[in-house]
Amino acid sequence: MNAALLRLILAQICIHACMTGMRMATPLLALNEGYSAAAVGMLLALFALTQVFLSLPAGRYADRHGLKKPLLLSVCAAALGAGLAAAFPIFPVLCLGALLTGGASGAALIALQRHVGRSAHDKQELRKVFSWLAIGPAISNFIGPFVAGLLIDYAGGQEASLTGFRAAFTLLALLPLAAWFWARTVKELPPVEVAAGGPKATAWDLLQNQGFRRLLLLNWALSSCWDVHTFVVPILGHERGLSASVIGTILGAFAIAAALIRLLIPVLSRHLSEWVVVLGAMLSSCVLFMLYPLMQGAWAMGLCSVLLGVVLGSVQPMVMSMIHQITPPERHGEALGLRMMAINGSSVIMPVLFGSVGTVVGVAALFWAVGAMVGLSSRLPWLIGREDMPVGEWKQH
Repeated sequence: MNAALLRLILAQICIHACMTGMRMATPLLALNEGYSAAAVGMLLALFALTQVFLSLPAGRYADRHGLKKPLLLSVCAAALGAGLAAAFPIFPVLCLGALLTGGASGAALIALQRHVGRSAHDKQELRKVFSWLAIGPAISNFIGPFVAGLLIDYAGGQEASLTGFRAAFTLLALLPLAAWFWARTVKELPPVEVAAGGPKATAWDLLQNQGFRRLLLLNWALSSCWDVHTFVVPILGHERGLSASVIGTILGAFAIAAALIRLLIPVLSRHLSEWVVVLGAMLSSCVLFMLYPLMQGAWAMGLCSVLLGVVLGSVQPMVMSMIHQITPPERHGEALGLRMMAINGSSVIMPVLFGSVGTVVGVAALFWAVGAMVGLSSRLPWLIGREDMPVGEWKQH
């Protein structure tokens, strides 16, 4: 791993940890204030709402301006969102903070993924750099909830006090500034040359590619697994009397497992195609989601979280590699924006649906429904591998 990639990974960890910490702390504060599961679902949906509308413009902006301009705008938005939550920890401001930090994290991630993908020169290197980059969100998924949970429990002198929440939000507001510290010296790559005089490219052009459509669908199915896990674990832990730090640790165990498996992706990719890894992940996720509601204690929930982290953590590098093989280089940012828009569109609807359904039938039904859905979708990676992946030598960017 070179120094530039390491700096980008550290920047990604900082800005993404701001969002993941907010995503764990804000629903807990809402629950402590007496808000319902449906209200918490709406709050969590707002973390994805901004990304639905901004992902495609953010991808096009990154295609035009590169890395640093999108990243600087994201840093400012994320710091503002968490800072407002620290100053005014009331439900409407928490909703605004969710919008700002969610949108900032998505825009930054698109710019970083595009930059790293363009730096690869062959298929093997593409898988390798995305495996390293994918470790960042896994680590931040641990750091954000874990540190926020500790501050919530202990910074205020009593469990889950308002002072503890303020301390957590304040620390989270400082993390995006650290992201800019790490990324500010990374050199921009030269812009991609686009042929002049051709018809104006639209998002529909990308969606007409059958392989890209299938890739979006399977990515949506797997992202729903992340959504239901992130949403239900705090509610399930709250129902069973677990503290914020224990809930944060359970979510953190998932993140650590996802990070560790990504260290092995370069080795796995030498022996297995992308679609094979994704197919195995979808089938395993189906089984684990069927078993998760039957786990009663914190240790059992933690074990399921670790196994899910191993399974789902292997997916993102493979999906990113396939996107960069299917789409043209000058439109990688737009393709990444479409991917993020699609998965976050469902993330807006799903938590609200999870909250409403969970109130009526219980959280166990949510696990089983998502498990069945991802199991039924497991044919998609097989179709991509057999029919849609490009044949021939990789063309250098």
